[in-house]
Amino acid sequence: MQKDSVRNALQIVLGVSLVCSLFVSAAAILLHATQKHNQRLDRIRNILIVADLYEEGADLDAIYEQKIEPLMIDLQSGEIVDEEKFDETLNLETFDIQALAFDPDYGEAIPPEYDQARIKQRPKYMVVYQVKDGQQLQKLVLPVYGKGLWSTLYGFIALDKDLRTITGITFYDHKETPGLGGEVDNPQWKNSWEGKQAYDEQGRVIIEVTRGEIDPASDQANHQVASLSGATITSRGVNNLVRYWLGEHGYGPFLDTFEQGQIPEDVARNSRLE
Repeated sequence: MQKDSVRNALQIVLGVSLVCSLFVSAAAILLHATQKHNQRLDRIRNILIVADLYEEGADLDAIYEQKIEPLMIDLQSGEIVDEEKFDETLNLETFDIQALAFDPDYGEAIPPEYDQARIKQRPKYMVVYQVKDGQQLQKLVLPVYGKGLWSTLYGFIALDKDLRTITGITFYDHKETPGLGGEVDNPQWKNSWEGKQAYDEQGRVIIEVTRGEIDPASDQANHQVASLSGATITSRGVNNLVRYWLGEHGYGPFLDTFEQGQIPEDVARNSRLE
């Protein structure tokens, strides 16, 4: 009798465990799909924010479809990646910077002497975004990321159609200290980037985050942004990551190719975020 009781108890425990595991697995699958959907919407929202196209309550998908064209680029050569090379890992719809940076096929180590952003690894390819009015280019939105004080900051920077003037910057993922480094989210500080010159006439990166107040009468004022008060390391990190990605080891080759008119206008016509 006692053996039967033990056997029954074990059967009940195993049965409950099986049912619970099935529920957990089903929930994980459903949550994963939801998370992916939310991540996609958040990416679209931040692209539209930095492109100055975001409207509260508006259909973000519709605005994105009408105004934004993504391009997959080879960072080293600056050339567009043909969609024939896309696969389950490398594509516009599921592009994941963090995952690709450490992928054995699609990631690469950055030589320490060039790693100004302190990220060690990066994807060989990146997705950049053309902001268009009809067929006319208005801006380019470029993903950027790099180390701050406590975390890696991920964001976007927008360049005007002259490919020299910054029109916006935003960070969508970081763990910097609230009230200090977390002030990278402060609208007033983000607005201070608007109209700043990223490059000089020779194409050299000149934008910089500097300590202290910016003298508006200074010759350097047009390419300087005041650092965040009490957040020296985060400010330095933002300065470094922006200068890295805008430089010759970041988007430099692509911007050179783009400026020379070697990017077909309809190259991304059939490729969209789904």
